[in-house]
Amino acid sequence: MIHTGILLPQEWLQTEWFSVLATFVAINTLIYVILGVIKIIPKFRLRRAYRGASRRSETRSIHPDAPV
Repeated sequence: MIHTGILLPQEWLQTEWFSVLATFVAINTLIYVILGVIKIIPKFRLRRAYRGASRRSETRSIHPDAPV
């Protein structure tokens, strides 16, 4: 006799609770696939067109003669 896993009766597969469980598993799988794909794609950062407040006017280095 070869055991291939747990086999459920046909009546169980057509019940409402099994349908709800299968839907939950499907949605959960899709969420994990989307999260996995988001993690492996590179991050794209938008470049700022202006340098504005993100640049210092003076150096804060321990070497005061260093270029800005």
